[in-house]
Amino acid sequence: MAALVWVQRTASLRNPGSLLHSRSPVLRLRCRFHVGRKSCSSEFLHRSVVPSMHYQKSLPRLPIPKLEDSISRYLAAQMPLLDDDQFRTTEKVAQDFLKGEGRQLHEELVLMDKNNKHTSYISGQGFDRHLFALRYLATSQGRPLHTLYTDPAYAAINHNILSTSTLTSPAVSLGGFAPVVPDGFGVGYGVHDDWIGCNVSSYPARNVHEFLQCVHKSLEDIFSVLEGKPLS
Repeated sequence: MAALVWVQRTASLRNPGSLLHSRSPVLRLRCRFHVGRKSCSSEFLHRSVVPSMHYQKSLPRLPIPKLEDSISRYLAAQMPLLDDDQFRTTEKVAQDFLKGEGRQLHEELVLMDKNNKHTSYISGQGFDRHLFALRYLATSQGRPLHTLYTDPAYAAINHNILSTSTLTSPAVSLGGFAPVVPDGFGVGYGVHDDWIGCNVSSYPARNVHEFLQCVHKSLEDIFSVLEGKPLS
């Protein structure tokens, strides 16, 4: 099993009698090192008495977005990452997917969603889960993947070096998770009334401590701007 390094930093934002106070005395660093099944840690989150999926059935079901919208958002996300020739290639395979195999897969996905009311696909501004679902559907049926999925641009945009998530609640101190790629970072963050914090993890190929120093510097810069101080 690969080693994971976890680093946590929390910063207090308020003190009684002041809106923002000096940060340095209240910043604290906690490190956890996990290698295989052996671990040493000075702090653990408490076990929850409420099962993780307890409220799942009460969540509203959201519709599957239109395929045209997902392709449009996909291309908009690719545009700043590619040069003109690369973008034209990616645009061509995306439009071919939209008019051909993608249309058929999308119809099958909509039908599958109607027959499985216990699941839900998230709509909105996202496109990655929609295209992933279509890819999974094609793979599960033994179909060869469309060139949209073998396009280098698709692989690049799905290589998520920075993966973040949060669950802000008075019942949760701070959470975290592993990076989704070998050279990435997993950032679990919390934003509360009087403090913010993050729990950062990475594999040994990345320097998680250096990354956290950058996070610390960014927070310091934000504090300085809020206090009207020049950036160092």
